[in-house]
Amino acid sequence: MAVLSLVLFLTFLDTTIVAVALASVQAVLHAGIAELQWVVGGYALVFAALMLTFGKLGDRLGRRRIMVAGMGVFVLGSMVSALAIDPAMLIIGRGVMGLGAAASEPGTLSMLRQIYPEESQRARALGVWAAIAGLAIATGPVVGGVLVGLGGFRVLFWFNVAAGLVVTLLTIRTLPESFEAGSGVPDIRGAVTGALSLALLVIGVIEGESQGYLSPVVLILFIIGIVGAFGFVRAELTASDPLLDMRYLKIPRFLVSLTTTFSVYFAIVAVFFFTALYLQLIEGYSGYRVALIFLPMTAGMVIASLSAGRWVSKSGPRMPITIGAAAAGAGVLAADTALNGAVHVLILTGSLTLAGLGFGISVVPATSVALSVVPAKHSGMAAAMTNTARALGVIVSVSVLGSLLNGELTSNLSHRLKLLGIPANFRHIVISAVETGGMPTGGSGGIDQFEKAYGPLVLKVINAAYESFHNGLTIALIVAGVLMLMSSVTAAAIFRTEGKDGDTR
Repeated sequence: MAVLSLVLFLTFLDTTIVAVALASVQAVLHAGIAELQWVVGGYALVFAALMLTFGKLGDRLGRRRIMVAGMGVFVLGSMVSALAIDPAMLIIGRGVMGLGAAASEPGTLSMLRQIYPEESQRARALGVWAAIAGLAIATGPVVGGVLVGLGGFRVLFWFNVAAGLVVTLLTIRTLPESFEAGSGVPDIRGAVTGALSLALLVIGVIEGESQGYLSPVVLILFIIGIVGAFGFVRAELTASDPLLDMRYLKIPRFLVSLTTTFSVYFAIVAVFFFTALYLQLIEGYSGYRVALIFLPMTAGMVIASLSAGRWVSKSGPRMPITIGAAAAGAGVLAADTALNGAVHVLILTGSLTLAGLGFGISVVPATSVALSVVPAKHSGMAAAMTNTARALGVIVSVSVLGSLLNGELTSNLSHRLKLLGIPANFRHIVISAVETGGMPTGGSGGIDQFEKAYGPLVLKVINAAYESFHNGLTIALIVAGVLMLMSSVTAAAIFRTEGKDGDTR
C-alpha cells in the first residue's frame, strides 16, 4: 500500500504542482496564456487519452510491469521539462510526463481491488487512496510554491526526477506482479480512435482562442474529432475485449460516479490554476504566499478523504457525495466573492477550506461505486475509467475555462481600451503584455512607477487589464461551483435507492 501510495502521490501531484510555477514559466520562457494552458493541459491530455489503453495493458501484461515502465517515462519527461529552453520544449516534456503517468497510475487503483476484495475493507482502503490523491492534488500548489521560491520552475521538475527514480526502484523491489490475461484480441482500433478524437477536440478548443472557432483549421479539428469519437464508440461496441465496456455506462450509479469525479477535478483545477494565476499575476503574491493560502484547503481535503472512507463503509455513497459536492460548490462560489475588489484573505482561505472538505468527501464514494460495479478481472478498466474521468475534468477545465478567460482578455479588455481612446495597434500590445506577464503586478510597486513615468492614462489601462482578468476568473469559478452543485443534486436523485455497501452488481 505504501509504494502504491507513492506512485499515486507523484502522478497526482503533477496535475496541480505547476499551478504556482506558471508565473515563473511566463517570466523565464515568455509563455502566453494559451501556452500556459498547454503546460498544464498537455500533461492531463496525454494522461486522459491513454489511460484506458494502459489500464487494459496492465490487466493483460502485468500491472507492475506497466507501472515501472511508466515511471521511467515520467522521469524522462521531467528531465526534458527541467531543461526546457522555450515553451514548446516544456510542453513536450509535460506531454511525455503525462504518457508516463498514464501508464503508472491505473495500477495503483486496480491493485487495491485485488488486495482488498471485501467491500468494507476496500472502502477504507479507498479512503486512504483518496486521501493520498487529495493530499497530492491539494499539496501540489503548496509544494510547487516552496520549490519555485527556492529556484524557479526548473527546481520543481528536478524534484520530480529525483522522486521518480526513488519510486521506480521501490516499485521494482516491493510490489508483486498482478494481471488478468485477456481472451480477446487487443483493441487497437479503440485505442487509436479514442486518443485521436480526444486530442483533436482539445486542440480545437485551445487553438480556437487564437484562430477563431469558425476558422477552417479549427472546424476541421472539431469535425475529425467528433467523427473519431463516433468511431471509438463503434469500436468499443464491436470489440471482443474492449478498452471501455460500454455496458457499464448504462448503469446509472456507475455513470454518476464518473461524472462526479469529472466535476470534482474540473472544479479543483478552476481553483488552483486560475486563482493561483490571478493571485500571482494581478495581486503580486509570491509562490510562498499562494502556498499558504492553499494550505488549509490541503488539510481539509486530506482529513475529509480519510473520514469519508469510514462514512461510506457504514452508510453507503449517497449522503457523502451529496453533502460533499454541495459543500465544494458553495466553497468555490464563496471564493469568488472573496476575490471581488480587494482580496479578503480570511474569507478566501475559509471558502477554499470548505471547498477542500467537499472535494475530499466526494471523491471516496465516487471511486468506491466505480470499482464496486465492475468485476475484479476488469478492475484495471474500472480504475482507468475513473482516472480518465479525473484527467478529462482537468483538461476540459483548463481548455474551456482558459478559453473563456482568454475571451475576456481579447474582447472585454479590447472594448475597455477602446473606451479609453487607446489606438488599435496599442490595444494589441497591451493584451499581449497581459497574456505573457508583461504587466506590472499589483504587489510589485510597478503600477506607481508606470503612472509616474507615463501618466494617469497608463494607470487606467492597467486597471482595465486587471478587471478583465478578474471577470474571466469569476466566470471560471461560477461555472465550477454550479457544476459541483449540479453533481450534488444528481447524486441525491440517482443514489436514493442505494444500499449500504454501494454494490450495484
